[in-house]
Amino acid sequence: MFKIAVLVSGGGTDFQSIIDAINSGYIENCSIEAAISDRSGIYALERAKKNNIKTYVFDRKIHKDDISSCILKVLEGKVDLIVCAGWLSILKGELISKFENKIINIHPSLIPAFCGNGMYGIKVHRKAIEYGVKVSGCTVHFVDADTDNGPIILQKTVPVYFDDTEDTLQKRILEEEHKALPEVVKLISLGKVETFGRKVKILS
Repeated sequence: MFKIAVLVSGGGTDFQSIIDAINSGYIENCSIEAAISDRSGIYALERAKKNNIKTYVFDRKIHKDDISSCILKVLEGKVDLIVCAGWLSILKGELISKFENKIINIHPSLIPAFCGNGMYGIKVHRKAIEYGVKVSGCTVHFVDADTDNGPIILQKTVPVYFDDTEDTLQKRILEEEHKALPEVVKLISLGKVETFGRKVKILS
């Protein structure tokens, strides 16, 4: 059984896409061992409870720079992959080194565009529209010590229309996020993702 943990900070629609992919059989022989949040009272935790997934809350206002250490204590030796699904806190330290190429994140732009410190959520789409790009999308990448910097595994694109708002663009990209994240979890669970420095190969 391939075991994963999911890190969440909000409503959890990306998290739900993974739950649905496992329940439908799209991702086989996979279990979600834990859902970890850096905020209490978010709907993603309710999604976990509805699916009998164990939850942990390490509130960033309380734990601050120790969140990564708390996560490591809970997950070390317990899971094969950590999935950041709308997770907003920065991961660092031993967690990154001990889970090298075993932590993935989804970002709502085509990295390296509109990413890095302070670039998350609706801000990303606002910047894309302000810049006037003709395409945007989402990126699933490995997590390393720098923000939105790890090797890119998969990207999906959407058109950006002249009359788009940040909300309409966000909605269009979110639909692709819900496809991309389960796809990458499936590929990794099947051993079909290989990393060569910054380049990632998807095996057929």
